[in-house]
Amino acid sequence: MALRLGLTSFGGPIAHLGYFRREYVERRGWIDEATYADFVALSQLLPGPASSQVGILIGTRRAGMIGGIAAWLGFTLPSAIALVVLGLLARDADLTAAGWIDGLKIAAVAIVAQAVYMMARVLTPDWPRRLVAVLAAVVALYWTTPFAQVAIIAGGALIGWTLLSTAAPAQAGHAPSPVSRGVGTVCLAGFVILLLGLPLLVTFGGQSVALFEAFYRSGALVFGGGHVVLPLLHATVVDPGWVSDDAFLAGYGAAQAVPGPLFSFAAYLGTVSGPAPNGVPGATIALVAIFLPSFLLIFGTLPFWDRLRTWTGFRRALAGTNAAVVGILLAALYTPVWTSAITAPIDVAVAAVALAMLATGRIPPLVVVAFCAAAGQLAPG
Repeated sequence: MALRLGLTSFGGPIAHLGYFRREYVERRGWIDEATYADFVALSQLLPGPASSQVGILIGTRRAGMIGGIAAWLGFTLPSAIALVVLGLLARDADLTAAGWIDGLKIAAVAIVAQAVYMMARVLTPDWPRRLVAVLAAVVALYWTTPFAQVAIIAGGALIGWTLLSTAAPAQAGHAPSPVSRGVGTVCLAGFVILLLGLPLLVTFGGQSVALFEAFYRSGALVFGGGHVVLPLLHATVVDPGWVSDDAFLAGYGAAQAVPGPLFSFAAYLGTVSGPAPNGVPGATIALVAIFLPSFLLIFGTLPFWDRLRTWTGFRRALAGTNAAVVGILLAALYTPVWTSAITAPIDVAVAAVALAMLATGRIPPLVVVAFCAAAGQLAPG
């Protein structure tokens, strides 16, 4: 299942959340709506790629830590392999000037719009929570720093804790954490030790350790995931001369054209990195390093998260957090999803048709994505 999503999930991290919800909540019923919302909130609170972390959480809930790793592999490998091949064979190609890429962006508009509507219907059932969502959306639109999402979610939690006194308790579907508290503590300690210790080893470990440390630091310090990681990665690999600016931009264009997490861009950068290791070994080091903080944080936080979310006070805070997440998704629907995809009246029409196709519930997302890609390729200009 994760592999199929990895092959078909276009549109970036916000769109991925729509794919995940449709597949794991609606179609398969592996988790309920409340648990999915909790997972989205937890992934937003932690640094790293939000959509990948939701996938890891769902896989871990379903089949333990091995399930979380398997879910990540299935979702990540298709895009990583594609970007490694592109890095090896077409690093200088212009991968951005294609109409079908514009079509994929239009598909993301429809997917995100449906996800926002469905999540808002469940997570903002009353006016206090709707107001929290609107306030979060406004703040997210005007405050675009990397730490804005963390502050918005914290504000939503504070409002929920103090004002949403009638928030409902956890719904059915809660289960004991598949990760023990002891293992969770070890993972959290490992996260901190690597973050602080790897820079000390760079001098003695050579370029392999330097590459691992650079991408580990990127994965550990970027909140919000997705496009937010690009400035940090640019400073990490272009400024020291490991990757040229042209190669970096070509890889970024390729990352927009393939499904799966944008963090797979690390595999491309590891492939084209100037100093050895590069190629497949460099791609492996970069890919593992940038995702490793997510595993350590997810496995470290999950056992404590499951206990916290059953407490009445924390449930009130979580109700505010979930409403804030709806607001963040609503803001993301406008920018960057809408603003980067809708540039002409025909784009609005294609997005509307795609949304109608999704609303039927009988047309697979892959068909919708293919329709949008074809429409983007055939559209004039």
